[in-house]
Formats: sequence, C-alpha cells, structure tokens
Amino acid sequence: MRETLFNIIAPRIENVRFLDLCTGSGAVGIEALSRGAAFSTFVDRSRKMCALVEANLDLLSIPESQTTVVQAEATEFLRRTSAQLGRSERTQAWDLIFFDPPYATDYEGVIELLGTSGKQLLRPDGMLIVEHHHKRALAERVGDLVRTRVLKQGESSLSFYAKGA
Repeated sequence: MRETLFNIIAPRIENVRFLDLCTGSGAVGIEALSRGAAFSTFVDRSRKMCALVEANLDLLSIPESQTTVVQAEATEFLRRTSAQLGRSERTQAWDLIFFDPPYATDYEGVIELLGTSGKQLLRPDGMLIVEHHHKRALAERVGDLVRTRVLKQGESSLSFYAKGA
C-alpha cells in the first residue's frame, strides 16, 4: 500500500511539509523524506513507537532539522498545533497529512478537526490521506474537506481529501 500511496503523491512530494499521524515505526514519513519532502513531523501516542522513530531516523542519518517527533494522541496534537498557528513562525501548516490509525480509532474526530479547524492545519492546496479498512465508510465531505478519491487494495483503502469549494 505504501508504494501505491507514493506513486499517487509523487508529483506533489518535492519540498513539502509532511505530517505522519499515528506514525508507528515512521516508515511513511521517512519514505516522504527520501522522496524529496523538506520536513516530516511524526506523531504517535506510544512512547515506545516514538523512540523507534528516533532510532530509525538516527540509523538513516536524517538530520534533526528535517524532522520532529511528538508523543501525543492525534486529536490532542492537532488541537494544540491549531492553537499555536499564527503565534509562532516555527508552527506551520502541512502540505500532506497521512493518517493511518489503528482500526478501532475515531477516524471521524481527526478528519472533522482537520476539516473544520479555525486555524489552517492543512495548506489550501494540501491533501489529507487516510488509510482505513475497506469496509469502514468515511464521510464524503467534512467541513472544508472533500473526498476526491478512494483506492482499495486488499483489506485496506486510501481515502484522499482536499479542500473543496
């Protein structure tokens, strides 16, 4: 599924700010960096997974200036970051957000936060990509976000959201 994802977003990856929510090992955010992303933010609620991401970044000699690793729940991180936008030059919106939570997670809460947030967590021409079980139905539209594509592969699906008119 990762190869399919990057084949689709390849034309958009160069010099972007990438957010890997529920990052796990960090493989997707690291892949984004290896394909030309300027910066990746890795967020996971597990201290153990964040330590693994840090170890993987060190192993691959990825400069700290290109990454941030944050231990937090996805919705907590997004709310906190939304509140910081505009108050700090260091806090910037993302071009691409990849959200691959454990299947029992509240997908809708994160999608709604990104679609209706008063602050712009996703840049105007940005994209949210959600990986989910193919039987899990996600909304077509949430606030400013409109689902533009669904790609099914095996038991998984990728839903692509962009800011709509």
